[in-house]
Amino acid sequence: MDFLDIAKGEAVELDRVLMVSDGKTTRVGSPVIDGARVIATSMGTVRGDKIVVFRYKSKTRYRRKTGARASYTRLSVDRVVMPGE
Repeated sequence: MDFLDIAKGEAVELDRVLMVSDGKTTRVGSPVIDGARVIATSMGTVRGDKIVVFRYKSKTRYRRKTGARASYTRLSVDRVVMPGE
């Protein structure tokens, strides 16, 4: 998940659900399913792997190396609420 500004151990409700399945039936939204929700718990913020960006132009001695690390929130899914529940 992208970075969410919530504390570790706090519950979060995600309402933009693209697909749900209960083992027998599968529903796909267009683009989302109305009434479906995911209830999750935050496991804290972690940093992703470093991405290296290297720019190079031949014959001009131009070289630039930069990098970036994205922060994201790790979630643990507690429950998936189907539409109509």
